[in-house]
Amino acid sequence: MLQAFMPHSDVSARLRRLTAAALCALCAAGSVPVSAKDYPVDDSYSISQRFYAYRDEHPELKEPVLSFTEGQQVLFDRRYKVADGRELHLDVFLPATDKASGQAIMFIHGGGWRSGNKTHFYPLANLLAQQGYVVITPEYRLSMEARYPAGLEDINDALAFAKEHAAAWGFNPTRIALGGGSSGGHMAGLIGNTANTTLFKGEHSADAVRVNAVVDLDGVLDFTHPLALASENKRKDKSAAGMWFGGAYETLPERWAEASTAKHIDADSPPMLIISSGQMRFTAGKDEVLSKLSSHGIASKYYQYDNNIHTFWLFEPYLTETAERIHTFLSQIASGVNQ
Repeated sequence: MLQAFMPHSDVSARLRRLTAAALCALCAAGSVPVSAKDYPVDDSYSISQRFYAYRDEHPELKEPVLSFTEGQQVLFDRRYKVADGRELHLDVFLPATDKASGQAIMFIHGGGWRSGNKTHFYPLANLLAQQGYVVITPEYRLSMEARYPAGLEDINDALAFAKEHAAAWGFNPTRIALGGGSSGGHMAGLIGNTANTTLFKGEHSADAVRVNAVVDLDGVLDFTHPLALASENKRKDKSAAGMWFGGAYETLPERWAEASTAKHIDADSPPMLIISSGQMRFTAGKDEVLSKLSSHGIASKYYQYDNNIHTFWLFEPYLTETAERIHTFLSQIASGVNQ
């Protein structure tokens, strides 16, 4: 969620044209034609780009490989919404029927609220599907296309859509967790803790978007924390957060506070798993979040690496390790074990 994900010039911001065939896809309500539309894309952040940036200092890293087991299925590019004249899609990784746990998890990709895409979570989604989870990876509008809170509203729409399809996809609609990495981890924490408010939900009820757990992989939890302000507000309205919010902290302090998960923890908050790279600015606010969860008797778990790479969940050996930690946490939640 940092300047490292920012393009070095406007050259890296390109226009992607959606094909007419994709724009005429069927939705649950029937065939709804949508006109083709150009929208800006920053493609400066990719798994490959991160791998080559890290590999010299971290020779242990291995690029992800997806290996499927018998009975798995993947549903690609299911349209969940039409926003401002274009489709938004999600992918669904389904476990083999005999391994299905009834628990789902939706992962929000990172990229400074400006770049990245849903494919970044395919390796983690695949591993968790093999553990019995239904795993959903949505796209959402990024800051070059639509500023805060559009992307948050998109994710809530994706959650509501997923719950509507719970029976078809084989999970209990009351058992869906929300996770994400970096800026996606921030969004997961925020959305997961605002179901009972009026924020980001539109016409949805609290039940339509409520989740039973949150997984934050190195995502900021309090934008007003000194560590967060030192990095996320360093370039003011030119920072990744500033461009998403539409202004620097000094200009829009209420918005920066509103978008801070730590401000929304209460007795109705879901259990939370936080995994930190050890670069503490990325999980700024985690102490307050964990303290508040504990005061309400809500389960939580915190893991911290010793100064690992930021996007540790993208690569082995940390990819499998992350999947196992998520599986352990969700299993303990299901069994009623308090962390």
